[in-house]
Amino acid sequence: MRLVAEIVRDAGGTIVGRTRLQKSVCLLSLAGFEDKFRFAYKHYGPFSEALADSADLAGAFDVISEQRKESSWGGTYSVYSVEGLKGEDQGARGRLLHEAAKSDAILLELAATAGYLFKEENCKEPWAKTARLKPDKSADGRLGLAKDLYRRLREASEDALPEIGSA
Repeated sequence: MRLVAEIVRDAGGTIVGRTRLQKSVCLLSLAGFEDKFRFAYKHYGPFSEALADSADLAGAFDVISEQRKESSWGGTYSVYSVEGLKGEDQGARGRLLHEAAKSDAILLELAATAGYLFKEENCKEPWAKTARLKPDKSADGRLGLAKDLYRRLREASEDALPEIGSA
């Protein structure tokens, strides 16, 4: 539970949405900055059941604050926040989390999916497979924007994220 609080703290104190939390931690794992949560590919990309459980417990025990809000389309989303937890990571891990936390959730999902496919499934063409797996989300130029985001995330991580190219 404390690890989730540290992740939220290092992202700047707030992470909006379960997707951002999941994909941010997946990227930490791909970069070698985190090894406590195992990810598997699910419908929305890389997902860790243990991370979801840990976030729920952290919220239930007030280790983090989780506010549930209604979205414009009628569903709900979570806003995770933490205050007063000292020791924010100012290094590559923290910069990666900051970049992920402020990015568009769909682009982050696409970027994390491509990274996961490349590193965990040894996919030689992760962007093409991401486009096949997520055709609607990859449309309208979003796949290109996700590639740009991955490049920024990789720079923020001081190249700890694997180089997956742009093809």
